[in-house]
Amino acid sequence: MTRTEPAAGSTTWTADEMMSIAAARSLRDRQACFVGIGLPSTAANLARRLHAPNLVLIYESGTLDTRPDELPLSIGDGVLAASALSVVSVPEIFNYWLQPGRIDVGFLSGAQLDRFGNINTTVIGEYDEPSVRLPGSGGAPEIAASCREVIVVMRHKARAFVERVDFVTSVGHGSGPTERSVLGLRGAGPVRVITDLGVLEPDPETAELVLTATHHGIEVERVRAETGWELEVSADLMITAPPTETELRTLRSMRTVGDPR
Repeated sequence: MTRTEPAAGSTTWTADEMMSIAAARSLRDRQACFVGIGLPSTAANLARRLHAPNLVLIYESGTLDTRPDELPLSIGDGVLAASALSVVSVPEIFNYWLQPGRIDVGFLSGAQLDRFGNINTTVIGEYDEPSVRLPGSGGAPEIAASCREVIVVMRHKARAFVERVDFVTSVGHGSGPTERSVLGLRGAGPVRVITDLGVLEPDPETAELVLTATHHGIEVERVRAETGWELEVSADLMITAPPTETELRTLRSMRTVGDPR
């Protein structure tokens, strides 16, 4: 994993650590957050440990306000139920909490993402004869449709950031700024894509993803080289603040269930 070093000091961090910390910073205290497994789960649990102690973490297995000591391996991991304020049925999670728009932010990832924030977790290649069959949708389409806003967290590679996804599992902004309303989707869709290279946000007029920030030490040319479309760059491009010692120490102390550290 690539490591980055700031101009001053000797603290180093990995690209994944910078991504997780940047994603955690995007969450606010007292938000209700619908969490996916993997990078989104790491970022959400990190935010709760750092600056958002009252962040309400909800997993689609039915755990409300869960506070796991260890990162779960799956949405059905026992640590989620053991530490939750309440456990409800999966239909209740979707019918009462998610679909009516009661969730502030949904955290998602994917195998492919296109210029309008559409996500593919279904197949690579043709649907009937794919080169890779992926895990599938799970609750991601409903999260993308109904959360008030969506944040996507994924590693920035050309094979993943494509002009057009091979299959739309979860609708982002469709093919432009009006498609969500035409489809009757409740939420605002992806408001931010956080990667190991920087941050992309939809243009307010076109809904196409634009580079708005790079992480410390990352050049714009590198981001463009790993993007499958002609990536626009914000005139007010920012540089993400490097991780603090507290952020890194807290992140590195977090364990996945069964991790022998």
